[in-house]
Amino acid sequence: MIRHRITLSYEGSCYHGFQSQKNALAIQDVLEERLEKLYGRTVKVEAAGRTDAGVHARGQVVAFTAPPLIPTARLPAALNGLLPEDIVVLGAGQEKESFYPRRDARAKIYSYTVDNGPFPDVFWRRFAWHLPCSLDLEAMRAGAHYLAGRHDFKAFQASGSAVENTVRTIYALDIERRGSFITFLFRGDGFLYKMVRNITGTLVEVGQLKKEPGDIENILFAGDRRLAGETAPAKGLCLEKVFY
Repeated sequence: MIRHRITLSYEGSCYHGFQSQKNALAIQDVLEERLEKLYGRTVKVEAAGRTDAGVHARGQVVAFTAPPLIPTARLPAALNGLLPEDIVVLGAGQEKESFYPRRDARAKIYSYTVDNGPFPDVFWRRFAWHLPCSLDLEAMRAGAHYLAGRHDFKAFQASGSAVENTVRTIYALDIERRGSFITFLFRGDGFLYKMVRNITGTLVEVGQLKKEPGDIENILFAGDRRLAGETAPAKGLCLEKVFY
């Protein structure tokens, strides 16, 4: 048996997240179904990130163990011939049997895209949150400054998570504007349930001058989700890369 690691890119619009669940189609379901066709047996997969419904990925990492029927170098072509066009395998490699993509990840990069033009860009309707209002970029950057480093991010975790330890490290949080698009780029050692979307929604309120940049520090200290901003829509979020 061989432990394989593949890098996966997908558009999450038509899926209820990565992880398999009852009565809904997930990326995991599609991938495992195609792997079963390829190997003629059940193959279970694990992913680095359990992206939510509607969230996208450019660099999701997935691992599975399978018989040595297909050379690792041929896996991307073999799988891409079976997968739908909104899921693509970008690369493959072999790993030791103990490799687990979520546990072994050292850092992840997520991006969040806001379409800040007066009218929505039709070609980005599935990949960006359209906000035609004025957004103060410098105010949002000032607010983001308080989030860098190791903190308890309980205030930015959505309900429904069973995670007890809510301390995480954000190595960098950059906010850039290119034309009418604003990109929030998060690099951290791990992220809580909907943490990136909740932080983005809160920073947007800072950009709208509904909150002060210093309010971010107070929200962190209070650890109260009710003090933070709204949850940004899933479609603007993308898992860019996982580091090991």
